[in-house]
Order: sequence, then C-alpha cells, then structure tokens
Amino acid sequence: MDADKELNDHIIPDPESEESFAELLEESLIGTVELSPGQQVEATVLQIGRQCVFLDVGQKGEGILDLREVQDEEGHLTLAVGDRIKAYFVSRAGGELRFTTRIAAGMAGAAQIEEAWRSGIPVEGHLEKEIKGGYEVRLAGGVRAFCPFSQLGLGRQATAENPVGTSRAFRITRFGEQGRNVVVSHRALLEEERARQRETLKETLKEGMVVKGVVTALRDFGAFVDIGGIEGLLPISEVGYGRVEDIGQVLQLGQELEVAVKKLDWEADRFSFSLRETLADPWSKVGSIYVEGGSYPGTVVRVAQFGAFVTLEDGIDGLLHISRLGGGRRLKHAQEAVHTGQVLTVTIEKIDHQQRRISLLPVAGARQEVGEVDAAPGRSSYQDTPASGSMGTLGDMLKAQLEKKKKR
Repeated sequence: MDADKELNDHIIPDPESEESFAELLEESLIGTVELSPGQQVEATVLQIGRQCVFLDVGQKGEGILDLREVQDEEGHLTLAVGDRIKAYFVSRAGGELRFTTRIAAGMAGAAQIEEAWRSGIPVEGHLEKEIKGGYEVRLAGGVRAFCPFSQLGLGRQATAENPVGTSRAFRITRFGEQGRNVVVSHRALLEEERARQRETLKETLKEGMVVKGVVTALRDFGAFVDIGGIEGLLPISEVGYGRVEDIGQVLQLGQELEVAVKKLDWEADRFSFSLRETLADPWSKVGSIYVEGGSYPGTVVRVAQFGAFVTLEDGIDGLLHISRLGGGRRLKHAQEAVHTGQVLTVTIEKIDHQQRRISLLPVAGARQEVGEVDAAPGRSSYQDTPASGSMGTLGDMLKAQLEKKKKR
C-alpha cells in the first residue's frame, strides 16, 4: 500500500500546490508546434517494439513508426534506441502521431500515393525499364510512374551505370488522371538533402581543413570534387607537386580523395580544393638525399631561351643554364642543345632553400641523348635573361693577350 500511495502522490498533483493540473498541462504544451501532413522532423528512437518504433518528436505524445521501415531485407534492424532519424508526419488519429520515412512498396495504393503527392512524402519506387525520355517506375500499390532522365541524379553526380532493376526513394511531382499520369523525381530528394548538408557545412567547414570527397568530373584545367553538400574545383596545379599534363592519368571518375579546402565563397557558390597540400612535400629531401655536389639523373621538362628545367623527381626541379650547354658553342636558345623529355645526368651546383631553387651542372663525360653539354664553370641561375657580355669567349681571349703585352 505504501508503494501505491507513493506512485499516486507522484502522478496526482497536490491540491494545495501553487500550480493547478491545467497549468501544468498548458506548460507542457509550450514550445510544441502543430504538425502538418508531409512535414519532416528529426526524432529520437525511444523504444523498439514488435511492430512499431516509438519516437520522441518534440510533441506531447510519442510518434509511431512502422517497424518494417527500419528493417533490411533480412529483417535486421538498421537503428537502435537513442538514434536520431528523419521522418515525415502522416496523421494524428486516436491520440497517435503516425510517421513514415517513406511510403514503401506493398503498403499503399493509388489513394496513398495521391496523399503522398499532396503531403510531399517520399515513396519507394522500382525502375522497371528505360522508355523514351526516362524510366518507367513502379510505385507502391502497383502504381506506374515516369521519371525523366534529368530527375534521376544530380548532374555530374549521375552514375553511368544502368539503374534499371534498382529501387530508390522518389518525390511525386505530378499526380493526375486519378493515378494514371504520375511523374516522380529522385533528384528532388537529393537536392533537399544536399541543401541540408550545405547549411551544416556553412557552420563547420573552414579553409585549411582536410575533407573526403569524390571526383565527379574531369576537365583539362582540373577536376570537380563533391564533398557532400558542395562541389568544388581541384585545379590541375593543385593535384600534386609534379607537373601534370593529363589529369586523366592521375585521377578517375568516382575516385575517393582527401583534399584540403583552399577557398570558400558561399555567396558566389565557388569552392576550390587542393590534393597537393595533403601530400608529403618532396622538397624535404633536398639537403638530405639531394645535396650540393651530388650527381643525379633528371628529365628535361621545359626548355626556355635561358636554359632548361630538369626534374629530379616530382616536385624537385632544377635549372640547367644556357651557359652550360653547347660544348663551347654560343647558343641563342637552349633548345639548340636539349629538348623536352631528354634524360640528362646532372650535378647540383647550388641549393637556395629560401627560394626553393636548385642550380644544376651537367656531369662531365656523361653520355647524353642529344649533342654535348659544357661542364666548364660558369653562370647557372634562375635569371630569365641569357648570360650577358657581347664579347663572349673571343673577347676574353683578346683581353688576355692585351694583359700579356702590358706586362712585357
């Protein structure tokens, strides 16, 4: 009896209390919002029963969700108590708040499909076959619908795989002729989810962060990468430390990447990423593996008038100045002695760590692919003009002869 009395004392307010039961009820309803059919809410799973899932939806009563909606094909649960899910309000009947994540096949007929159209509730559909302009889709209750090609995916994210025979959720965009003219869109649901992801990213994403993404398109100037909520450009110059000529040889559609956020412009809807900033900097090898006086094989990657740029490995380039080329001949352009793609053996003459520059010398006596190179000491730098001095080698010889005459 004492236990019953304690329970009653807990449930029934004391008549002498300052707050009446009506006041307590009114207070409990403060902050609740009247739900309308089709409205999406975030709910917390309170309990999982034999037929239903009970949800906390921020209302006076608990929400009820059919258990079959949270089971996989083998009947296993896909969530647990405490999980947060998104559900759509269907109706309020008999004091119960009915919710659904979607109208699934076998659970509805044309009447329910029409209600889903009016309320904006997603429906499950199976792509039966490809027809002119799109796909024939079978919805719940055997209702047939049409999905245009453009409404199956999000532009560049659309997969090249044949979707016929697969199932997915759809938004009903048109319902006419008592269910004989139904048009659906999977893209509409993707766009809604993308908009929610974008709002979340605006609060959390910062420049410099490393995020996961998927390559959605390849272009000559770079690749487009989707990180879930936004899509941005990965410029070809940010793919790696080495020079990339054909991005298709480095990246492929659907490839998953970790990229660093370079720029965020929410107003202009322009975003850029960098793959290079997530990779180890090869320059860290300069001074340890690559040292002054050391000789290494290299490949000519660019030829300018003043010299040739030689790659020792991706991200480590050096300059072989025109004054080192020609085997004693005066050259007007470095291409007279070397060409792009040529393999050379070079010696590191000088390393400028502050400017991240390397000056190179050809290795004396090393066998070269084309012509000869002059290994005599001389000028070697990144200066963009050829070596000065109009008298050249002949002037030096005349000057030496004059000096000898003066001494006599």
